[in-house]
Parts: sequence; structure tokens; C-alpha cells
Amino acid sequence: MASKQIVAFLLIVAVVLPSVAMATEYIVGDASGWTILYDYQAWAEDKVFHVGDKLVFQYPVGVHNVFKVDGAAFANCTVPPPNEALTSGNDTIELASPGKKWYICGVGNHCSQYGQKLAITVEGLSPSPAPAPISSPATPRKLKF
Repeated sequence: MASKQIVAFLLIVAVVLPSVAMATEYIVGDASGWTILYDYQAWAEDKVFHVGDKLVFQYPVGVHNVFKVDGAAFANCTVPPPNEALTSGNDTIELASPGKKWYICGVGNHCSQYGQKLAITVEGLSPSPAPAPISSPATPRKLKF
């Protein structure tokens, strides 16, 4: 009985661990960071985001912020209440579910006039290599002489 539980546990680890280990951390805007007058759509277009990946928004504290918004707020640069802002200057967001995600800067007219906004599509879990098959004890063979 205990051996079946161990095998089940090992199977779960073999399936879950590679997808967690394969998560990618993206610095939004790469070396430019989260700033104005940057084409974040061009930055994102060659990337494939998966559940478990992380977005890191880096910027000088007090100069910018990050809001997660819906599609309409993104299109109109509608800023949510200030208490919903991320403001650390090194904000990490883990992508927890698949689908469209939208982020804007809520400082002044950074979103509407300077294009400080990002829209991405998140896919399911990262593809991981198939786990190695678990071998069962060898079946004894009868040898013929």
C-alpha cells in the first residue's frame, strides 16, 4: 500500500515540477524597464507567456506605477483607485491564469499620451518534457536450454 502512495507521489512530482521549474521571469521592457515612450506591444509580440511565468515591472519609485486593468480600462487608459496601484519600483506579477491581461501606468497621462501600457495573452502551463515511464519490476522469463 505504501509503495503505491510513493509511486503516486513521484508521478505528481514528475509532472508538476518541470512546469514550475520552466516558468520564465520577464523584465517588462527589458533594459528600458517600465517607462514612457516605449513600444510594449512590440516588446511582447515575440514572447509566449504561460501560467506560472512572472512579469517584473522595474521603474524609479514615485515616477511610475502599475495597475492591472480590464480591456475597456486599457483601451481608454482609465485609471483605477490609487489603492490598487503597485508602486514598489520592482513589482512582480505572477501570471496565474490563462487569457488576456492588461497593465497601465496611472501616473499623469503616461498611458494615454505616452503609451505606457501592456497587453498580453497568457497560455496554459508551460510545456514540459514528458515524464520518463515508470518501469515495473521485470517479469521473470523461463529460459529454454
